[in-house]
Amino acid sequence: MLLEVKNLSIEFIQPDKTSRVIHSISFNVNAGETVAVVGESGSGKSVTSLSIMRLLQEPPAHISGEIFLNTDNNSKDLLRLSDKDMCSVRGKDIAMIFQEPMSSLNPVLTCGFQLVEALQVHNKNMRSEEAKLRTLELFERVKLPDPERAFRSYPHQLSGGQIQRVMIAMAISCHPKLLIADEPTTALDVTVQKSILELLEDLQREFGMSILFITHDLGVVREMADRVIVMYKGRIVEENSAENIFNAPLHPYTKGLLACKPKLNERPERLRMVSDYMELSVDENKEISFSEKNTAQLTQKLVSSVETEQRLMQLTSQKPLFEVRNLCIDYPSKKNFWGSPTAYTHAVNNVSFDIYPGETLGLVGESGCGKTSLGRSLIHLTPVTSGSVKYNGEELTTASAERWRSLRRDIQIVFQDPFASLNPRITIGNAILEPLEVHKILTNYKERKEKVIQLLETVGLLPEHFNRYPHEFSGGQRQRICIARALALNPKFIIFDESVSALDVSVQAQVLNLLVDLRKQFNFTSIFISHDLSVVKFISDRIMVMQRGKIVETQAADALYANPIELYTQQLIEAIPN
Repeated sequence: MLLEVKNLSIEFIQPDKTSRVIHSISFNVNAGETVAVVGESGSGKSVTSLSIMRLLQEPPAHISGEIFLNTDNNSKDLLRLSDKDMCSVRGKDIAMIFQEPMSSLNPVLTCGFQLVEALQVHNKNMRSEEAKLRTLELFERVKLPDPERAFRSYPHQLSGGQIQRVMIAMAISCHPKLLIADEPTTALDVTVQKSILELLEDLQREFGMSILFITHDLGVVREMADRVIVMYKGRIVEENSAENIFNAPLHPYTKGLLACKPKLNERPERLRMVSDYMELSVDENKEISFSEKNTAQLTQKLVSSVETEQRLMQLTSQKPLFEVRNLCIDYPSKKNFWGSPTAYTHAVNNVSFDIYPGETLGLVGESGCGKTSLGRSLIHLTPVTSGSVKYNGEELTTASAERWRSLRRDIQIVFQDPFASLNPRITIGNAILEPLEVHKILTNYKERKEKVIQLLETVGLLPEHFNRYPHEFSGGQRQRICIARALALNPKFIIFDESVSALDVSVQAQVLNLLVDLRKQFNFTSIFISHDLSVVKFISDRIMVMQRGKIVETQAADALYANPIELYTQQLIEAIPN
């Protein structure tokens, strides 16, 4: 047994209250085994993994219990090790791939330098040249398209999926005995995800490495895991083999999780949620109990192909809201001694399309294909090299800065990383209230605060959350905050850039149902960028497929999955985990 967690409890002690987030859980990970941990956002998955790595600050955290790491006939209680001894364990014996790669890398150091540094910390005699060659080899193993460029690049110069691959390379660099993978494929498209999972399996076989795999993607769990641990509100509610979890789940919460995932062979009007399967009650001692709902009468209304065709005909009969023609976006890839560009990367290459009022246009493709660059160019966050972008017939590529300030009311974006999108020093209430003040919406602070509280309740949060800071929320809650902020100005157009990629399936279902409701309520038009094709199919009217900066195929969502024309689209669909 490589890792033993016994009666682990975690509390966060604050001046006014004590919050227990983990309630006496016990589990183990055997040598060479893959154990998956699943559960809703805020269930305690990541906190558990951080406690194993001793990355929770004490105080305010208070950790009790035992965590034993058994290596080379030597058993260590990680909670009792000195800070110096624990530093030697991290990276060498236990490594971790963190959930938010952009927040995990130093923004002022190149990716190559950071990995070279990690190698030399654990290999004192390794020379810089040797460390660089090893780094380039690792970048190749994790399928980075241009290892030399990645080595020279700063984190902000790479796409979300590429940054995640840098983190994976760093984690496996010292061949750890236990790899804690906290959402390691969250930012990756399905084809790269498949290659990364195959890479992890190869490394596991090669080095006899164990993996503690934290993920919201149940398809990945089914393919990767030997055993599955299901967590809810800091408790383990079910633990079993992967086969039994998927074929014969026992706990109503597990049944609800499995039902939340959008299916490719049908289009429901709304996704099922955990609350459809389970009721939760809390007694006077704050003890939680679960009861299973009667699901015999549970039905799910499906949208027929006739309804989707009629909606699409109605949408496309209108004058386009956005008209994009021959759009090109180039980034300098090489510079001479004087700093002048000598070569360019064509991120977006001669792209043309229309977006119609009320439509949700899906945009899918591999990491680094230009999806985010294309989306950001529509709202003037990425400069356009050439081409035309018209909004309601108005050319945006030549619009003045003053004109763009007024356009910000109509055009909003929900970014991929919700934590990096929020200022950690101001409360989330003030973060949502700020655009109302900038654009002089409503007349005074009281009215604006009431508007913000209404928005918080609209996205499923509570009024008392107004005065809390971003770090006090789970990933799913932070994404809801970002959606509320985007809706504050009642925009006509919203870009959702991987806005549900970091969410587990149950919270993802809630957010997707929320977006469907908000689309009806606010009647906004949107582009939905994602690597999760089942999610894109559920939410979109049409889907565009991008490859290497070009649009290779555009079809109605259902038609694309039923009859993909291009080989690349076929490969994307085939790579989706079952």
